[in-house]
Amino acid sequence: MNRLKLIGMNLKRELKVYQRMLRHRRTPRTAKLLLALAVGYALLPFDLIPDFIPLIGQIDDVIIVPALLFVALKMIPKEVIEECRMTAEKEGS
Repeated sequence: MNRLKLIGMNLKRELKVYQRMLRHRRTPRTAKLLLALAVGYALLPFDLIPDFIPLIGQIDDVIIVPALLFVALKMIPKEVIEECRMTAEKEGS
């Protein structure tokens, strides 16, 4: 149960970091678009491949969202990511 709680807290913190990156002026537009698509795809109730299709329906969530996040984070300058993480941690404390 503690592990699940920790995962939830980490997810909440990461969402705050992504939200800050979306608003940061130095985040490239393409990265903002990919980041918004990743968060939106993860949170919206519909998928490109419906979840009721065995195995494939769940795999798309495991592949699409991390891939979008990976590409977006590669485009964002390291300084911006660090700044957003620090401000999110300060706000969370």
